[in-house]
Amino acid sequence: MSKRFSRAARPFVRLGKQLALHPTIQSTTGLVPITEHDDNDIFIVGYPKSGNTWFQNLVSGVVYGTNPLYTPDSLVRELVPDVHKKRFYRRFMSPTFFKSHALPQPDYRRVIYLLRDGRDAMVSYYHYLNGWRGNEVDFMAMVTNGEGLISKWHDHVEAWLINPYDAEMLVIKYEDMKIDTVQELQRFCRFAGVERELSWLEQVAESAVFDKMQNKEKAGSYFEKSADAEDVLFFRRGIVGSYKDEMPPEVLTAFMHDSQETLSRCGYAVEDTAVGSTAE
Repeated sequence: MSKRFSRAARPFVRLGKQLALHPTIQSTTGLVPITEHDDNDIFIVGYPKSGNTWFQNLVSGVVYGTNPLYTPDSLVRELVPDVHKKRFYRRFMSPTFFKSHALPQPDYRRVIYLLRDGRDAMVSYYHYLNGWRGNEVDFMAMVTNGEGLISKWHDHVEAWLINPYDAEMLVIKYEDMKIDTVQELQRFCRFAGVERELSWLEQVAESAVFDKMQNKEKAGSYFEKSADAEDVLFFRRGIVGSYKDEMPPEVLTAFMHDSQETLSRCGYAVEDTAVGSTAE
């Protein structure tokens, strides 16, 4: 694939002509505190390792016209800022899209909640903490005591399903994204009020498939890593059902003790991993 996208996509890249600056950006720096939002802004929220970074890349492509395959992480984070990693951001348009792992917040009025099978998310999170982040975390302690976690998976999911501040919310499943990325991007566009041609969505989706993101990372053109994490991949595996060969049985049993009901409520199969199951 060429580094250039189709002619129809090029107008979206011309941000200076297409995007209206927010009234608060009147300073010489052009920066806004990360805590300052509009009610129209959209927060892409998900439990860690639920496809958050993948979707962040997709949004930067769909909304701003970037090619995920060639766009450095620094630019992606500029266009779709992470509320946990920035103190200030540049507001290029309204709505502005933010990445977040937060529990429900009163100022999060419009939310896209990314949902992934908690068993797969925990496996990926474990490898991320122990490898990419370089922390020494015990898998069983993660599941039973929440060691190293922002919250337990089921607590995070349940909090957003309750939606205590009555945010306008769209739930997108990681598994559905894997099956048909374009279809889920169409749902995103309808929710966000963004109009894009089908061919454009297809180009963005194809440029951000897992293997290409992983190869991009291997080539050293993605994250800035510490020396301890040079040989560890952020885009590690990305498959559905990875827990089946990566989560120790005793850890799976402990996880299901807390999360079986939530998994079932979200439409995930639990028969083979239910508490007390004798299935191998």
